[in-house]
Amino acid sequence: MTSESNTAGQPLRIAIAGASGRMGRMLIEAVLAAPDCALAGALDLPTSPALGQDAGAFAGRETGVPITADLDAGLSGADVLIDFTRPEGTLAHLAACRRHGVKAVIGTTGFTPEQKAEIAAHAQSVAAVLAPNMSVGVNVVLKLLEAATRALSTGYDIEVIEAHHRHKIDAPSGTALKMGEVIAQALGQDLKDCAVYAREGVTGPRDPSTIGFATIRGGDIIGDHTVLYAGEGERIEISHKSSSRAGYAQGSLRAARFLATQATGLYDMDQVLGLA
Repeated sequence: MTSESNTAGQPLRIAIAGASGRMGRMLIEAVLAAPDCALAGALDLPTSPALGQDAGAFAGRETGVPITADLDAGLSGADVLIDFTRPEGTLAHLAACRRHGVKAVIGTTGFTPEQKAEIAAHAQSVAAVLAPNMSVGVNVVLKLLEAATRALSTGYDIEVIEAHHRHKIDAPSGTALKMGEVIAQALGQDLKDCAVYAREGVTGPRDPSTIGFATIRGGDIIGDHTVLYAGEGERIEISHKSSSRAGYAQGSLRAARFLATQATGLYDMDQVLGLA
């Protein structure tokens, strides 16, 4: 399946992975509300009780698209898959995407370096966007962090604080790690050499060359991220707080539209938003 039809004014045909989950449903609603997009497939686990149901049933909508665990059936009519699931599932979905020539927007987090390399190899055949956070606001914040870190590179201790709902399975969040990577790069460091992920007991004085992380899990917090620059006599905080998953969904659609003009390659939200 190619995106040639999109250039002729046809809707962008989008499949959603994890269709019965919180994010999957938000994505389905966003696709149905977008005049330039059409829901082409809805994927879920073989154990999902939603299999066989219309993908819009949760919202009282009839889409004619059933939720299926058959990857080939769910992707056969799609131009782009949007995937916010888990690393192992995403990689299986990408293998099916390659068979069908379907591009991919990947919001899944928790990938190992080896899994990221596998995604990069996939993108040599079919274009993909990989980002730990699809929110437009978060990606603007990442740009602000570059400038702030360069200006506050000495005399300030840097801490990344993130909070998410009780169901999130990875920590720190992919967004927090991306923030750490941006900060480390602006400092001329590699995050793996300067990150501190836990403190307990007698830790001694804080090493000024480190970047600290603090993780909070509880309730239904969608996603809060703050970078604290603590100096002598002042503190600077750069924060992003999500009150809805709608921002992630809208950013994902922007990424899907961007992919409609790309044949191959691995991209991030900087390129999607023209921030690169």
